[in-house]
Amino acid sequence: MTTLIRQARLADLGTVSRLRLQRTHWLAARGSDQWTRAGRGLPIETFIRSASRSVRDNETWIAEFNGDPAGTITINDRADENLWSPGELADAVIIHFMIVDLRFAGHGIGGALLAHAAELALERHRTWVRLDAWTTNLALHDYYRRAGFSLARIAGPEATGPSRALFERPTASWLPATTTQLPLARQP
Repeated sequence: MTTLIRQARLADLGTVSRLRLQRTHWLAARGSDQWTRAGRGLPIETFIRSASRSVRDNETWIAEFNGDPAGTITINDRADENLWSPGELADAVIIHFMIVDLRFAGHGIGGALLAHAAELALERHRTWVRLDAWTTNLALHDYYRRAGFSLARIAGPEATGPSRALFERPTASWLPATTTQLPLARQP
């Protein structure tokens, strides 16, 4: 069983949107307000516009598991205002909108997407892989801790968005995993 990480194309926007809606409904059924309007998440229309820009800017990737789209991740060097300092942004890649299709949960798709972010950080000579997680989603915080991330801090009140839990992992901590991880293929 093979996981392939490839650059997203505009034709993948439907898949990215479907994954976001699927996960939002799944989270809501478990009592989370993540990505909902009530929780101050981006409305799906705004999300699609943002995802479209990220795809055009070559910042979004698709994970395929045995040929089927199984997840997505956006990686760049930007974050919402007042989350990370300019110095923290300059020395990191920032993960956004990592979503794994529920059909492929437990197959290591999230780990492969995170490892891909680390590979990009290495290529860009960045010391850190950073992300902001939904502040109230403690299960998500636990997931990132299990994936080797540490909670840097909860952003202060000047950061007004719903994702203020700031996690980071040193890029160097992936070195053994990125050189031995199988089966992960990367397509140009």
